[in-house]
Amino acid sequence: MEEQVKAHFLAHPDAEIYLSMPGIGEITGARVLAGFGDDPARYASAKARKNYAGTSPITRASGKSHTVQARYVRNNRLADALQTQAFAALRSPGARRYYDKQRARELGYNPALRQLGNRLVGVLHGCLETRTHYDEATAWSHHAHAPVA
Repeated sequence: MEEQVKAHFLAHPDAEIYLSMPGIGEITGARVLAGFGDDPARYASAKARKNYAGTSPITRASGKSHTVQARYVRNNRLADALQTQAFAALRSPGARRYYDKQRARELGYNPALRQLGNRLVGVLHGCLETRTHYDEATAWSHHAHAPVA
């Protein structure tokens, strides 16, 4: 069964783009592709893709009160695949730097990993939209010189 999943995934035209992303292998790539679907017009923006994935936070503001919460209504299979990707992506220098920056903000392990996953969904959207492979320097360019406290 696993070999069939790999074979079908590798035959997909977007497989190379998915596999170029940090933290994505053949099985995780197949799960993420299945979660998002392959219709290029389905997500109008990276924000729409992040919202569907459930990685973007929900911000509620009223008067002096302002809270940021994780989304709990989401595609759990996709969210699990993206969490797996985010954890595996910590080997990427840019992803690790971004994760460490989130942890320095005194976020716990899971919120920081969720933030990294959210960022990776945006990068994936950009790669799919422009039909380019992941590039470490481009993906993290605006985070390259941010000091970690």
